[in-house]
Amino acid sequence: VAYLTKSMRADAGVMISASHNPFEDNGIKIFGADGFKLPDETELEIERLMTDGPSPEFRAEAGKVGKAKRVDDALGRYTVFLKENFPRELSIEGLRVGFDCANGAAYQLAPQTFRELGAEVMARGISPNGRNINAGFGSLYPEIVRELVMENNLDIGIALDGDADRAIFVDEKGNVLDGDVILAICAIDLHTRGALTGETVVATVMSNLGLQEALKQEGINLVRAQVGDRYVLEEMIKSGYVLGGEQSGHTIFSDVSTTGDGTLSALKVVEVMRRTGKPLSELAKVFRHFPQKLINVAVREKPDFETLPSVTEVLHQVEDELGESGRVLLRYSGTENKARVMVECEQTEKCKEYASQIASAIEREIGSV
Repeated sequence: VAYLTKSMRADAGVMISASHNPFEDNGIKIFGADGFKLPDETELEIERLMTDGPSPEFRAEAGKVGKAKRVDDALGRYTVFLKENFPRELSIEGLRVGFDCANGAAYQLAPQTFRELGAEVMARGISPNGRNINAGFGSLYPEIVRELVMENNLDIGIALDGDADRAIFVDEKGNVLDGDVILAICAIDLHTRGALTGETVVATVMSNLGLQEALKQEGINLVRAQVGDRYVLEEMIKSGYVLGGEQSGHTIFSDVSTTGDGTLSALKVVEVMRRTGKPLSELAKVFRHFPQKLINVAVREKPDFETLPSVTEVLHQVEDELGESGRVLLRYSGTENKARVMVECEQTEKCKEYASQIASAIEREIGSV
């Protein structure tokens, strides 16, 4: 929708989506004429108008509402766009690819694009009925495509979510690779070819320390934005960076796209495989995952953590003990009365211990019970 909105010179694009969630959570996502998601403040104003009812100047007369016209070649247009972004000098003839399309938006597009480029494709989650989107399939269930890869000796597996803007990968050995690993692989490839603008990648505060470590070893900088692909993209646009993404599988190539796109990400990963001649498991060796422990604490209010003496005391103790070998992230949920405590370090048990200490301090100060 983002691509068609811009390429067809429309005033806006509207998408019905629940992202990676079940159909009951469907909402409306709106793109501007430039193909980018609308700013937060614009979305909030639209929500207000929908909730309160539009004032007279926003109401269209019945005869001026307009017409709906079906774009019959929408799928073909986008397939061409994707294929044009795969180098002509490279071939994926004979590559064995598995897809889980989550019974979602890319159930035809993703397998068709790869088949047209010469790959042998096996796919699951390609029978949408309007209600089964993301139901036991997709990026939240990588075991589905992992099974497909292992049972059929495939070279790569890709699990898309319902609206296909994110992708989780499985290598030929059955290892599940999240968005952080894919960012590292693509960043190092771009860096090697002198195509990584500013030698910088944009990720989020939740991205694994392993990403920072992998990039640092190659002389690549990491900038962290707040959680949400829109905030990653905002930082990329502001500073002119071409690569960014989230651990959840959103990967954005801003030189060719205005949003995350799981099928495009899959093509970019396959491009690196073909260019280097390496299997995905070999490319993924650049990344070492640091253990993470996340604890959600129900709270009755959301003051700044710095105003909570016992919390800051425990936090400083933990940070001193971690030094540069780990980190702590405290934030509040944007939709629930919860504080999120995330600790990342080299030892799983230490992560659990430190996270529990901080969570207990928060519970004592502002716990809801």
